[in-house]
Amino acid sequence: MMMNNDEIFRIAMEQSAEDMGCKAEAFLSDSNVVVSFRLGDNSKKYYKLPIGANFISYGNNTVVGVTDELSDIVNEYIEKYQFYHCFETPNMNWLNERLAVKGYKVCFMAEYYLPEVSKIPVMDCKYDLRILEQKDFQNLYLPEWSNALCKDRKELDVFGVGAYDGNKLIGLAGCSADAELMWQIGVDVLPEYRKQGVASAITSALEREIIARGKVPFYCSAWSNIRSVRNAIKSGFIPAWIEMTIKPTEIVDEMNI
Repeated sequence: MMMNNDEIFRIAMEQSAEDMGCKAEAFLSDSNVVVSFRLGDNSKKYYKLPIGANFISYGNNTVVGVTDELSDIVNEYIEKYQFYHCFETPNMNWLNERLAVKGYKVCFMAEYYLPEVSKIPVMDCKYDLRILEQKDFQNLYLPEWSNALCKDRKELDVFGVGAYDGNKLIGLAGCSADAELMWQIGVDVLPEYRKQGVASAITSALEREIIARGKVPFYCSAWSNIRSVRNAIKSGFIPAWIEMTIKPTEIVDEMNI
């Protein structure tokens, strides 16, 4: 039986709780919640320590998993500002200034999407769509497919949907088994084939197939990546939660080299 939206959100919240060391009910509270940060044994595979703090909001409050070292700063921050402003500048600058003294910075920020199961479209596509299994990815770990596949975690790339112009792969949506019940979708389309509905066709097809296999598909995008956000919405995804992760300064600075 297909999962409904309530079940999908429950699974997502339970996974977020596992990812930071809280209870799923924390995300439904009207008050902010701060817990001692702990990656659970079944946390999403892409989290890498060290993490000073992780902020998550499903729209009701802010839940933060934080180390003891940063606890005072984080508690003051989430009490000082409205919970949804904790993920924005200029307020974030207040946080960064105080984190700097401890050797930390804001690192990752992203918005996550879950499917609205009654509105996942079946998209027309003039190109041939094919289901690809893990064995078919062997020669596809190339720059043009770096969003759909991850060469550093090949074992998690479980299957995907490819769009073909004849025998040429022109679009690929892949899913990574980042958690036991939640598989993340990434999408790439060759530049000369964009704006033809390829991305939404392969995304929605993969979305339906993941659900058919008893898993929850999820999608991640930076707020500034409007093209990706549009694809998520067109493919039947809706905004579900946001995250902001604090990491040591040297790790953040290394990413900017």
